[in-house]
Amino acid sequence: MPSLLSARLACCAAMVRPGAAVADVGTDHGYLAIYLLQQQIASQVIAADLRAKPLEKARQNARMAGVEEKIRFYLCDGLTEVAPDQIDTVICAGMGGDTIVHILKQASWLQNARYTLILQPQTSGNDLRRYLGTAGFRICEERLVRDGGKIYFAMRVCFVGGRPLSPGEQYVSEQILASHDPLLPAYLERVVGGLRRAVEGIAQANGAEDRRRLDYYETALREVLQMRRKL
Repeated sequence: MPSLLSARLACCAAMVRPGAAVADVGTDHGYLAIYLLQQQIASQVIAADLRAKPLEKARQNARMAGVEEKIRFYLCDGLTEVAPDQIDTVICAGMGGDTIVHILKQASWLQNARYTLILQPQTSGNDLRRYLGTAGFRICEERLVRDGGKIYFAMRVCFVGGRPLSPGEQYVSEQILASHDPLLPAYLERVVGGLRRAVEGIAQANGAEDRRRLDYYETALREVLQMRRKL
């Protein structure tokens, strides 16, 4: 079992409040859950996964690390088997933004100020940010991290003072901009490139839905370019 977390998971771990009761959803091999206990960051951890084999591997890794008895292992879809009073922090890392939205929608009890969400989507970050804003969540902190040659982001989210986000903000949050992270120029370049490709891909379409998507992407691109010019 690796002794060190990936940079991506370490970024998530750094956002966990000391003493937190954590649910690591989609725990996979359990590295993050194990780390949080070994470093005495979390007071207790639930490791949940939809798949039996990764969950059993997580149990084996926890046994080798000497923390098996401190982790509760749940075979379930998202948080469906987790009781609201068992945790105060949820981590969803290494999955698609659409999957994270599905998990959050299933657990409507998370719409409460007592919970902290630490989210690290691999894809569809704009869809995740859009959902968070419309559902009343607020991104309190967002960090960039380079891992395996790619730039990822992780966010700390709470249910306090959320608001709907503009198309551009769904791709680049004000929290990322305020961080002045050294990775920010490269991250913005990637976002701009992706939006330009999206615009070019549907520019000649004529359907009503295509026109709606084109307007969305063009607005997002214009806003992100304005953000980049202000740096």
